This record gives sequence, structure tokens and C-alpha cells, in this order.
Amino acid sequence: MTLNQLMFVLFGLMLIVFGILTVTSRRILRAAVYLLFVLVSTAGLYFMLNYQFLAAVQLTLYAGGIVVLIIFSILLTSHISQKFEPVGLKKSIFSALAAITGAIVTIVTILDFQFSATAEAAREIDMKVIGKSLLATGRDGYVLPFEVISILLIAAMIAAIVVAKKGGPKKSVSDN
Repeated sequence: MTLNQLMFVLFGLMLIVFGILTVTSRRILRAAVYLLFVLVSTAGLYFMLNYQFLAAVQLTLYAGGIVVLIIFSILLTSHISQKFEPVGLKKSIFSALAAITGAIVTIVTILDFQFSATAEAAREIDMKVIGKSLLATGRDGYVLPFEVISILLIAAMIAAIVVAKKGGPKKSVSDN
């Protein structure tokens, strides 16, 4: 087994194990940390595929941004020790059926697809073109989607803080 194959197996196992731990953990902070490991493992696979830009985006945007946002939201709302209630048998059975069905559909789709090798050399990556398209507002520009997502994340964080705030509105002495 070569080093590349060993790293692929390692990243794959990390994805599977930490993915399962993310959705089955009853402690919210642990689930967020497990999600961080899943996202870093995904970035590792991107690096192995020579998708350095996609791996960098994965690390900075998802692992660095969203997971930190989730952890700060948990810490700000003082629910760090909150435990979710155990999942019932009925939900577990239906979740397992949905996961198995999704896995079967994915495996069948991959096995039925006719992959073809290409003799073309890899294209040279021009970082200036990528940078200009990230900053462009017109066709193939990404400024507007990034701004919409940032507003959505801010709104979600404010809503989470408001919903999770302990107690309701405080009554003043003059209200009695």
C-alpha cells in the first residue's frame, strides 16, 4: 500500500467516523468539534486530488468560519453543557433506512457511471483569473453570493442568541 492510498484510507475513515459522531453526539459542543474534523478531512481529500484552491476554501470558509461561528454561538448562549434527549427507536429505524437507501443509490450511481480516462495534461491554474472572478459583480462573479451568505449567517447568529436567551423579557417595577 502506497502512502497516497494510506492517506486516502485515513481521510476516508476520519470522514466516516467523525461524520457518524457528529450526527449521533448528544452534546452540542462535541458535535461542532466533530464537524470540524469532518471538514478538515474533506480538505485533506481535496489536497490529495490537487484541488488546492477548493481545499483552501474548505479550510478557511467552512472549517475556519462556520465552525467557529457555531462554537461561538454555543458559548454565547450558555448552552455548552446541554445534552439532547435520546433519539427514539422509531426515529433511529427511519434514519437508518434513509441512510442505507442514500448509500445504495450513491453506490449504484457511481458503479453505473462510465468513467473515461483522458490523455490531456492538467491545465495551468491562473490565480489572477480566479481572484478577479471572486471579486467580480457581473457574470461569473461571486461577490453577491458571498454577501448574501454573510448576511444570512449574521441573521442566524442573532436569531440563535435571541431564541436561546435565558428567561423572557424582564418586568420592570412599574409594570406591576
